Amino acid sequence: MSARTNSLLLGLAALIIAAPLILDPKAEFGGTDDAASAVVTATNPGYEKWTGPLWQPAKEMEGLLFALQAAFGAGLLGYVIGRRHGRDGK
Repeated sequence: MSARTNSLLLGLAALIIAAPLILDPKAEFGGTDDAASAVVTATNPGYEKWTGPLWQPAKEMEGLLFALQAAFGAGLLGYVIGRRHGRDGK
């Protein structure tokens, strides 16, 4: 790929990431767990959970586990891409 193509792709990725923040700066970004809980509560107000978490980590530990999961996924993706690139003989 040329430097121009790389620059265009990088700019497009930055635009996709920044667009929601620019278009609606006061928007609240919530997770799917929150959205699902709100739907269940709205449709069935008397619903009681019948399960619970096996282990509730501290907030600091929760962030660490999320970062560890992201790092593992990025490492695995990089490994697969590297193996495929090496296999092609380029």
